[in-house]
Amino acid sequence: MITEHALLPVISGQEEDFEAAFDRARLIIASMPGFASLSLSRSIETPNTYLLLVQWDSLEDHTVGFRGSPQYQQWREILHKFYEPFPLVEHYELVNSAPR
Repeated sequence: MITEHALLPVISGQEEDFEAAFDRARLIIASMPGFASLSLSRSIETPNTYLLLVQWDSLEDHTVGFRGSPQYQQWREILHKFYEPFPLVEHYELVNSAPR
């Protein structure tokens, strides 16, 4: 399991439209092989910045499977117009955790 971490800088004033578009786009990514879960959080200090965390079964499920798919083109058409600058996306492997 890996975690995709993306900071999404949404153009100021377009947050409401972005959230509505993301609600549609999440159905696309959720249908992909290897997708496990996602969460989208909005920054309290910088309200036009969002944190997207996506759990994938493997790195390749994201980088090859999703990004190489026709569904990714739909994702791009729906969401990429909201970003300025383009998001930084990185992948993480769990090292440690603690239950509540």
